[in-house]
Amino acid sequence: MPESIPESGSGPMRVLMVGAGGVGDAAARIAVERDFFEAWVVADYDRERAERTVAAARGRRTGEERFSAAQVDASDPGAVAALARDVRATHVFNAVDPRFVMPIFTGALAADADYLDMAMSLSVPHPDAPHEQVGVKLGDEQFAQAAAWEAAGRLALLGIGVEPGLSDVFARYAADELFDHIDELGTRDGANLVIRDDDGNEVFAPGFSMWTIIEECLNPPVVWERKRAGGDLESGFFTLPPFSEPEVFDFPEGIGPVECVHVEHEEVLLMPRWVDADRVTFKYGLGEEMIAILRTLHTLGLDSTEPVSVKGVTVSPRDVVAACLPDPATIGPRMEGKTCAGVFVTGTGKDGAPRSTYLYHVVDNADSMRDYGAQCVVWQTAINPVVALELLADGTWSGAGVLGPEAMPPGPFLDLLAAPKPKGYGSPWGIEERS
Repeated sequence: MPESIPESGSGPMRVLMVGAGGVGDAAARIAVERDFFEAWVVADYDRERAERTVAAARGRRTGEERFSAAQVDASDPGAVAALARDVRATHVFNAVDPRFVMPIFTGALAADADYLDMAMSLSVPHPDAPHEQVGVKLGDEQFAQAAAWEAAGRLALLGIGVEPGLSDVFARYAADELFDHIDELGTRDGANLVIRDDDGNEVFAPGFSMWTIIEECLNPPVVWERKRAGGDLESGFFTLPPFSEPEVFDFPEGIGPVECVHVEHEEVLLMPRWVDADRVTFKYGLGEEMIAILRTLHTLGLDSTEPVSVKGVTVSPRDVVAACLPDPATIGPRMEGKTCAGVFVTGTGKDGAPRSTYLYHVVDNADSMRDYGAQCVVWQTAINPVVALELLADGTWSGAGVLGPEAMPPGPFLDLLAAPKPKGYGSPWGIEERS
């Protein structure tokens, strides 16, 4: 059971955040500075980890009493629903990896709470032509329940991290404010991050969940094209082999050129539903080392989630790989550099002339570590659902059903994100015109 929660506070919103990993911990540290909620319960399978996050959040603000800790099994929708009811949650915020999306999503609806996540329900490759045709797509299981959410008058806001999330807000903004016609919405993610050991040597340590990286990068990447759709949205999706169509993209603010490849990602499944474009893609700057490691893991079968027996112990190979690497939440002090998330939009501008524009958000690890004690990759992901929750709390964003960030007005989000503290979150975003 959670610690006692105050009966009153600054507003009616009561958040149950499931997950106290790197992103959840950063979200709590960001949220504690804001006044839009009256209770924020941090729940994790490991209660001690949840308690550490609560202590870190409370320590950032004198007299803070809105945060409390609880234990929950995120794989059990009944347990999620029971906890949400017990703490009187108005919003269930999913901050764990995508394999737990459906239990938390289902539990939130059962508890009559709104729901937010940063990654959607998992895909299943096409059984016969995985590198040509889609099978079960990211988010399909959630969109299949849209009618139930609408009937309940509840909102499930999917993919409101940074990518997906802020990238989708950028896409909506570009369509509304910058372009008359969009040829391509191309999410492009890159960084110049380096992680060093105690002796200063560069080491391999992913800045995000290795479980999720394997899932995203080894699944067949999805692309959407209007010409294939023929008026039927679902017909526009198709797949390619992993690491397809490499391109060198020049990232701003000193990051520079990074080779990017197609990766399966939620933006491609979200953007075509609400934003008018001819083509939608996602490419990620993985780097040669990461691609080589992922290929090796796949060759050895270490990317599998199917349990195997090892000396009498049943374990998933992918879980073993993730467990052998440093926790992304702990590597911040050893990380140097910047990370960039954004959308490269090409098409025809409002003046009728050809336009190529990159809308982006850059975070320097030195800044996020100094100000929040959180490494930049998880911090950049965590800030966006907190901004979204604030907009939902004051009614600027609203809705019912299963929606993506593109379904919401982008201006208020981008204004609140960039506005100096204490009015906003003090995290500017940029626009760069390309020739």
